Amino acid sequence: MNAQVTDVVDVIVVGAGGAGLTLATELALAGVPTVVLDRLPGRNLQSRAGAIQPRTAEMLALRGLLEDALGRSIDYQLVGGHFAGLPVPLDYTAWDTRYPHPVLLPQDQLEAVLEDRLAKLGGHVLREHRLTGLRQDADGVTVTASTPAGAERSLRGRYLVACDGAHSSVRKLVGAAFPGQAATLRMATADLLLTGDVDDSSSGHISSRIHTSPEGHFAMITPLTNGLHKLVFSGPRTMEAERDAPVTRDEVREVLRATHGGALDVAEIRYSSRFSNASRQLEHYRHGRVFFAGDSAHIHSPAGGQGLNLGVQDAFNLGWKLAAVLRGRVGEELLDTYETERHPVAARVLALTRAQGVVMGPQRDGGLGELRDVLTDLLRLPDANRYMAGVMAGLDLCLPSPDAAAHPLLGLRMPDLDLVVGGEDGGEEQRVRFSDLTRDGCGVLLVLTDAPLTAASPWSDRVSRVRARAESGAADAEAILVRPDGYVCWAGGTGLTETLTRWFGPAA
Repeated sequence: MNAQVTDVVDVIVVGAGGAGLTLATELALAGVPTVVLDRLPGRNLQSRAGAIQPRTAEMLALRGLLEDALGRSIDYQLVGGHFAGLPVPLDYTAWDTRYPHPVLLPQDQLEAVLEDRLAKLGGHVLREHRLTGLRQDADGVTVTASTPAGAERSLRGRYLVACDGAHSSVRKLVGAAFPGQAATLRMATADLLLTGDVDDSSSGHISSRIHTSPEGHFAMITPLTNGLHKLVFSGPRTMEAERDAPVTRDEVREVLRATHGGALDVAEIRYSSRFSNASRQLEHYRHGRVFFAGDSAHIHSPAGGQGLNLGVQDAFNLGWKLAAVLRGRVGEELLDTYETERHPVAARVLALTRAQGVVMGPQRDGGLGELRDVLTDLLRLPDANRYMAGVMAGLDLCLPSPDAAAHPLLGLRMPDLDLVVGGEDGGEEQRVRFSDLTRDGCGVLLVLTDAPLTAASPWSDRVSRVRARAESGAADAEAILVRPDGYVCWAGGTGLTETLTRWFGPAA
């Protein structure tokens, strides 16, 4: 690492996938100098992750990103989520969300939305920069990277966040152990053109698109755009293939014949990749001045469409905290809450995806068929369905609170209430949603009564105080303090000053 340092920033983000771009846009919104390094020459145009869950949609709405994302989504509305592909849609409407179904948004399109926003905020991605070295000290992190011209470039940041995926180079350079379970199932995905009668008019539930064969083949077909379809599959040949082996037309045809007879054939494979159900998680998300988010911190089976959503939500949690520390508003102890809050979430996702992998297995002897029947009956019960819907959609998350007798909203996501603001001193009233108040990435103190709450005034440079009247979804609190990532950290009663200090730093 003898290259001269050419760039000095506050944060180096490694990886321009969903997690890395989300983090970079959050930091850029807060005015934090950031550089994003990515080894690829451009965005990966393969669809890969195919949907965003309701909680991710809500978080994109907090920053005004959802409208653009919906404009790029596929016009094929799912009726609900699923658990292990069982034939019972999970009812997200029981969780009071504006987005009660997964949004079919290929990962490359979400990344396009995020990269566009990053550019508008003055940021950009350094493409074809492959990380080759990393050294950290008490004040920051210095990295070297190979450039498109074959030269070596050195960059210095106060922190580095690894968002460079399942085979993270940062993880290897830091020497972070990645314990977990090795793969038992190898799969592949391809964006392709099909010939034959592809039925895209099904109910929209995931189970209607899963086809298996007695020989162990598995295929799930989802429509994309421009006549393309996404095929996720496995079979005896796929199970034996090396991770870097190309996905061949013969391999795909074998799966289609086994699962669809002669009804479908492959005309062209545009993009393809291989993956597995390996399940691993870092013991710690912070190693000195290096943080991990997304697949660099945890990997798991794609069952239930959790991976991209988990990484984006990691980034929303970490971004505002890093910005607050770097701007000198709060101490470094705030960064410890990133692992405290996000590590258990990923651990639960890993457990759920492993369970789904067992239930979705091809074997039907040994009681597995009966287990599927029992679980199907359970998911038809409203309470069980609501529970699993909250888990799979990310809507049930409740952040840890030291006060067991706290307001019921504390730690939960803030509902996107319909509000009326203004009207004071003869001004005109306006109807807004709560998510309209969070576009700048600051905290929000929503005042729902005539209480003055002047105690919050010294935090006005980092917390917006908004007086409003709720037109729907009564919150049953005189005021609610919401973090930049959309979670309630105070709801009426005492302790407002202490809460403001904890999450937003000392009073100005």
